[in-house]
Amino acid sequence: MNTLMPSADTGLPRISGRFARWRLEVSILFRIQFATVKDSWMWIILMATLYPLATFLFMRFYTVNPSEDMIVQIIAGNLVFGLVVMGMNSLGQEIAMQKHQNHFTFYASLPISKQNFVIANLLRGLMNTVPSLLILGVLTQVIYDIQLTLSPGLLPVMVLSLTSVVGIGILLGFWSPTFQFTNMLCQALMMVISFLSPVMVTMEQLPLPLQWLAYVLPTTYAADAMRTILTAGWTPGVMQDCLVMLVYTLISLFAVHRLIGWRVSD
Repeated sequence: MNTLMPSADTGLPRISGRFARWRLEVSILFRIQFATVKDSWMWIILMATLYPLATFLFMRFYTVNPSEDMIVQIIAGNLVFGLVVMGMNSLGQEIAMQKHQNHFTFYASLPISKQNFVIANLLRGLMNTVPSLLILGVLTQVIYDIQLTLSPGLLPVMVLSLTSVVGIGILLGFWSPTFQFTNMLCQALMMVISFLSPVMVTMEQLPLPLQWLAYVLPTTYAADAMRTILTAGWTPGVMQDCLVMLVYTLISLFAVHRLIGWRVSD
């Protein structure tokens, strides 16, 4: 009788082995990514902070007697701008450079998956971005003399804001026809999704065609979630924005798996 009963733990060793393999691959790939930035991490953090900080100071000098809502909009927008700079622009150019220097030929020879390569780059982007976000968060509160609401929900908002835009950078890097073209495309796209979407301004301030475009940009939901979490904490609206950003992240991972190859076509 007992010989006919299925064992309850039949699949556990297999699942455990797959998880151990996945953890080992991600760990090795992340250490490779970490090794590429460990000697220049100070410059990376400086550049990740400088762009949004310069924009923030410009808007600070430009606006006269801003309201509290406008201040929060500027702060949240510049935090998201820092994510765009490092998560999409810099990472897209870095992956494009790796592709055209035939680094992917090395990765293609290893028994690893592209998803794990993407995850390692997501961790690298998070490692590069979080320090600049903390610096910007402190400086903006000091400059405007305003106290923001800090809640545990800020962490998933930051992570999903990064992963939703990092996917665009990774896809641009993998699809790159030339490094120069990808560089120009990343710069142009960064301007569009940062300044022509409700990141620095509200949705109502944009022309109607740009409002329609904003609904398909992940930065729209990142900025809305960041603005809300800094003022009201975790709300149903923040949950909805996070779910949308999670969808963008999953679509990016699926697209990399199904559409992107390791090798540069001749």
